[in-house]
Amino acid sequence: MLATTIAGVFSISAAGVFSFALLSKMVDRMVSLSVGILLATSLLHALPEAFESKVDVRGLFATLLGGLLAFFLLEKMAVLRHSHGHAGADHHLERGNDAHEAGKAGWMVLVGDGLHNFTDGILIAAAFLADPNLGLVTGLAIIAHEIPQEIGDFIVLLNAGFSRRRAYAYNLICSLMAVIGGMLGYATLERASGWIPYVLVLASSGFIYIAVSNLMPQMQRRSTMRESIPQVLLIGVGVSVVIILTQHGS
Repeated sequence: MLATTIAGVFSISAAGVFSFALLSKMVDRMVSLSVGILLATSLLHALPEAFESKVDVRGLFATLLGGLLAFFLLEKMAVLRHSHGHAGADHHLERGNDAHEAGKAGWMVLVGDGLHNFTDGILIAAAFLADPNLGLVTGLAIIAHEIPQEIGDFIVLLNAGFSRRRAYAYNLICSLMAVIGGMLGYATLERASGWIPYVLVLASSGFIYIAVSNLMPQMQRRSTMRESIPQVLLIGVGVSVVIILTQHGS
């Protein structure tokens, strides 16, 4: 449940130390790595764990469908658009954005990020309750996509007129929502273990949606062979990391 908090602290610290050009390159690399980790975690570990339970398979597929549609609707309402839509997008790594538009986005970023981190905490708790090894790779998947997201959040807040200290403090508070979500999830799901497979499927729907709808389209904008080869290699690295961790823990 500390994965989101750790990612947040690392990311906003990096945003305060490194140049924006360097951060842009870091985010591009993290986006490719995140795709591999998110897809491998959901398709090779979380979903099989859920479907191996005694829960009705149709109910799990309905949860998967509902989760994908829910993330789509949330993004339509702009709750998650500012949390994931800028993860690695170049225009958010430039400080010359339209100040009026960024100002409107600043508080929406904080609200969306806080809710998202709270949910991440619940998902990590459910994963650890199902299988400690699954909890490990789920935490890794969340860290992988949180780092570019938190860097983007920090820069959007700066564009919105927040000072560096204020942006750092608010982003850290949002990251701590994951701890609250994790504690609540652990206390609740420990007594209602029958819900764990559904939470795992819901987490997988989020991971798949983020990878396919948000991150991969960003990667498609860079279509030259020189840019595509590192992307493919980093996706493979992400998948390999999840496979190695799951085999090591089994």
